[in-house]
Amino acid sequence: MSVYLSRIYTKTGDRGQTALVGGHMVGKDSPRIEAYGTVDELNAVLGLVRRANLDEAGPDEAKARLETIVERVQSELFNLGSVLATLPGELGEQQPRIAARHVEALEREIDELNEELPPLRSFTLPGGGWTSSYLHLARTVCRRAERCVVHLASIEEVDPECVRYLNRLSDALYVLGRWNVRRRGESEPLWRPESV
Repeated sequence: MSVYLSRIYTKTGDRGQTALVGGHMVGKDSPRIEAYGTVDELNAVLGLVRRANLDEAGPDEAKARLETIVERVQSELFNLGSVLATLPGELGEQQPRIAARHVEALEREIDELNEELPPLRSFTLPGGGWTSSYLHLARTVCRRAERCVVHLASIEEVDPECVRYLNRLSDALYVLGRWNVRRRGESEPLWRPESV
């Protein structure tokens, strides 16, 4: 799929409307725009993950593995955003999509990474170094994106793989955050409940 952008601003959104893929105009506050806008926000946070991963000290092999996973996920999120930005009846045959194989890849990675982690004895708190902190931020934005897509699916048709993907991705980001802390030799912040 080729993309060609000759102008960045069009002024068509100055009255609070925007065009979906295919040209259908909707309000910028519509649930569909909220859904793919939040997916875009998640993608931006993953950009911070990648930058922090490059900048922070850590084993090269672990940094490379994290980079490979997150780079792929960013492209998959663009596919997901493309689907959400298109009315179901207007999806093109060549348009990138999210499929069961993308969810299954995340599940394999979750299982592989989790094998390297000790069992949890408490809830983890977001933290560690910058990379792990951004992974936890990405996880929370991913959950919000999932809620937006679930809301959209309650009023309009949405491919169920979109919800499954975001649900699995938030789990993957949680495990990546834990795995990254361990591989970088950081301490994993744990919840210490106050007694009443």
